[in-house]
Amino acid sequence: MRAAVVGGHGQVARHLLHDLRRSDIDAVALVRNERYRDELEHRGAEVRLLDIEQQDAVDFAVAFAGCTAVVFAAGGGPDGNIERKRTVDLEGSLKSIAGARLAGIRRFVQVSAINVDEPLPDDTGDVWRAYVEAKRDADAALRESDLDWTIIRPGRLTDDPATGLVALGSRVGRGDIPRADVAAVLAAVLDNPATARKQWNVVSGEVPVADAVHSLPD
Repeated sequence: MRAAVVGGHGQVARHLLHDLRRSDIDAVALVRNERYRDELEHRGAEVRLLDIEQQDAVDFAVAFAGCTAVVFAAGGGPDGNIERKRTVDLEGSLKSIAGARLAGIRRFVQVSAINVDEPLPDDTGDVWRAYVEAKRDADAALRESDLDWTIIRPGRLTDDPATGLVALGSRVGRGDIPRADVAAVLAAVLDNPATARKQWNVVSGEVPVADAVHSLPD
């Protein structure tokens, strides 16, 4: 397997590249800035340039050349730029889906956020609303596609060290999880075809990542 990681310099993505390096999956990190090349190559990835916001689905397909899977791990960042929630979190995902189909790639794993299908309170801030709606709509588009998709929806992300222990499932409640553990889940589902067409929440828990994934929770 050769996986194209969209948003290859993101915090979860960098952990994922490290995990893929230790597996039989080759990684292609897609980034918009050449200055990330040395760092990501040191993590074992091939680096290709792709501007998520400025390039179209055909460009995505070209960037995916030679890959057999796509991981969408991009995000518009923690700042208050509402527009980037749409152009990165939503439109970046839509172009990745279209690009994968153009490139003949069926396997697609997407990083989302926990419980984004739930209604938002009336007093939700504009930035958070834009983020949740972007993730919600991106997930819906992926579920409606004919790809072999898996959607991972982590709780509140932290920079704590990996524990290797998670709670994974469609009914898992809100909680925290280290980014490194999210990456471990992504690596585990990526090469497991039985996880296709599954959507799971994930937070810190008590089950080793490999066991949690292979149990194929509801």
